[in-house]
Amino acid sequence: MATISSLGIGSGLDLNGLLDQLRSAERQKLQPIAQQKAQQEAKISAYGRLKAGVDKLQSAAQSLNDTALYQKLTASVQGDGMSASASDKASPGRYDVTVTSIATAGTLATTRVDSLETGLTDAGATLDLAFGDGSTHQVALDAGSTLEDIRDAINADEAAGVDASIINDGAGYRLVLSSRETGVDAGITGMTFAGLSTGVTLGEDAATARAGKDASLTINGIDITSATNTVEEAIQGVTLTLTPEAEGNTLSLTVARDKGSVKEAVNKWVAAYNELQSTIGRMIKPGVDGASSGELIGDRTVRTLESRMVRDLTSSVPGGDYTQLSDLGIALNKEGRLEVDEETLDAAIADSPASVASFFAGESDETGMAGQFSATLEQILDDKGMIGNAIEGAESRVESLNDRYTRMEASVERTIERYRKQFSQLDGMIAQMNQTSSYLIQQFDMMNAQLGRNNR
Repeated sequence: MATISSLGIGSGLDLNGLLDQLRSAERQKLQPIAQQKAQQEAKISAYGRLKAGVDKLQSAAQSLNDTALYQKLTASVQGDGMSASASDKASPGRYDVTVTSIATAGTLATTRVDSLETGLTDAGATLDLAFGDGSTHQVALDAGSTLEDIRDAINADEAAGVDASIINDGAGYRLVLSSRETGVDAGITGMTFAGLSTGVTLGEDAATARAGKDASLTINGIDITSATNTVEEAIQGVTLTLTPEAEGNTLSLTVARDKGSVKEAVNKWVAAYNELQSTIGRMIKPGVDGASSGELIGDRTVRTLESRMVRDLTSSVPGGDYTQLSDLGIALNKEGRLEVDEETLDAAIADSPASVASFFAGESDETGMAGQFSATLEQILDDKGMIGNAIEGAESRVESLNDRYTRMEASVERTIERYRKQFSQLDGMIAQMNQTSSYLIQQFDMMNAQLGRNNR
């Protein structure tokens, strides 16, 4: 059988071109399937974006449903040199904090040595350190250790309790020890070398001793000491952090309800809802002036989602001073977006924080408005929920369309193969007819020539 490249040689017809046209015409049957598949894939993508928006909204609703949000406290300081933070164990109140001194680390230096190259120790040498709490620590030193080697041995010892460095005082070199922690107890108070090389005199220089100090302050007239500048639990649930600028100052500390966190959580939830509505709006927008319509126009999943959310937003929450979102200045506008009356919301948070907490969080996970709203979205987001089922259905349709496309494509190829065989037969027939025609013409020409000779 002749191949496509040889079609038309025998007949002189453009059978290859005609076969290509027939192929294009047959493949038009695939376009509706491809379009349906593209629509379903677009739906899957849209469902994914919808799910992401619902997930973000549920996360914001869960934050509003957390009772800890309404128990948060904030600590503010007036004055320089101190910062403060409050945990949920703190209580609202005002405090005057007078800082006499901050906590410092103890320091102590050795007598000087002339050179950093000189070996200072014999085998078995040690350095004994003493601290303000009466504890001691021994650092082992290698034979022939220089001042730098001694420094490195101290710094490599995690239990030494001090950091070591070297200072050149202009006449020689000194080893300087600084306590790793502040406070009287952790402060370095003495050091003694044992096993020094013959002729080496190295020891502590008492004149350089600077004892570690505890922070000293008063809170509402009550004396407080702290080994560190992070003063914890002097006020229950409150942590104070002191810096040198605080010394000699009286600062005002206020611990109060964190109204800003509640409002921030409300606004975050409102923004997530409005963002989801914008996403849905694009998905269900009808095509106008040639523009394509949204991927989920007329989709039942979207309609159900919107109706359930509106139901929760407009339902009453019994048992509290606030029973409707509108009581807090939050309402749906004509476009289906949430709007916040900042003045009304601020007043509610400031005047009735417990009522605001009761409205959003309730007494259990699903009794408040935010809890009910979050539970609704959780059902929708479940693997077997509306969105999951919609995605699964669309994926199943894509798989079915893929099968149809494959079968149709195979049918098209079989049809083209049949045309190819028919064209090959046609090409052969026309070629044979052309040969017969040429032979007959040749015979007629010979007969005419013979008759002409006979008539002379």
